[in-house]
Amino acid sequence: MTIPKGLSVSADQIKKLRELTGAGVLDAKRTLEEHNGDFDKAVAVLKEKGLQAAAKKADRVARQGLIETYVHAGGKIGTMLELNCETDFVARTPDFRELAHDLALQIAATNPKFVSPDDIPGSVREEQQSIFAKAAAAEGKKPDLVEKIVQGKMENYYKETCLLRQPFIRDENTMIHDLVQSKIVKLGENIIVR
Repeated sequence: MTIPKGLSVSADQIKKLRELTGAGVLDAKRTLEEHNGDFDKAVAVLKEKGLQAAAKKADRVARQGLIETYVHAGGKIGTMLELNCETDFVARTPDFRELAHDLALQIAATNPKFVSPDDIPGSVREEQQSIFAKAAAAEGKKPDLVEKIVQGKMENYYKETCLLRQPFIRDENTMIHDLVQSKIVKLGENIIVR
């Protein structure tokens, strides 16, 4: 949907764009106007701006937060998660609490062993690579192909064992890393999963 120059964008468009991207009112309006009301283009532009903003916040200290617990019906599965942000104010917001709850549910459903690939000890990583390489070599694959196979299998291993690399259980098209990044953009603070 394109808006001819000179016409303004509607409040509904601005509201919908803000909900999808976490952008401010003026940013949403300005972006829609700059792209002549092309909603999809405005979403893409604001999401890119949000990812850049989140990357800038990555080095900020996040020592506030909360501990979220989840016990599944029947008490057979339980999880505990520490989610940190920069201020106590943000830690008390419904968005932050919702993220903590969603992550606790994700952990209960998928049982990841690590938060991210960076948390995997070198010895465990090397052992997995060795197992995948030996299996590919046993199938008679050439050495250059073995390396590519190992890389692909390691990516799958990360998706199974690392929380931030997993698809979100409530929306398979959203990765957990992207979910956390969207909350960083929306809340304006660095968020760290521990």
